[in-house]
Amino acid sequence: MSVKRMDNVGIVVKDMDAAIEFFTELGLDLEGRAPIEGDWADRVTGLRNMRVEIAMMRTPDGHSRLELSRFLAPPVVEDHRSAPVNALGYLRVMFTVEDIDDTLARLSKHGAELVDKVVQYEGLPKSSESRLRIERI
Repeated sequence: MSVKRMDNVGIVVKDMDAAIEFFTELGLDLEGRAPIEGDWADRVTGLRNMRVEIAMMRTPDGHSRLELSRFLAPPVVEDHRSAPVNALGYLRVMFTVEDIDDTLARLSKHGAELVDKVVQYEGLPKSSESRLRIERI
């Protein structure tokens, strides 16, 4: 049996309000926000006595979701926000946008900055092939 769909990708954030503002500016819609804890949550994550605040962001087409999590307990153990692209773990989440220059200008107001420059790959429309560094969230 093959995968039917991907429900969501999760990102652990430091500042939930800033993360919601950032992804709203990008064009995602806040679907819901809630505290999560208890035996069920402990079993799903493998973390005992876990308390987390989540926000579910939905892409405009309604097909994909980004789950933002801010852990209250246990505390965050590492910060990978400035890890190089060859570090183990989740590498990136990619979005298609209408206007990369406008998008970058808007996101810079939320603390995002390019790691290098925007490049065009083999005649395809201009894209942010270089990573966008997001320090605040």
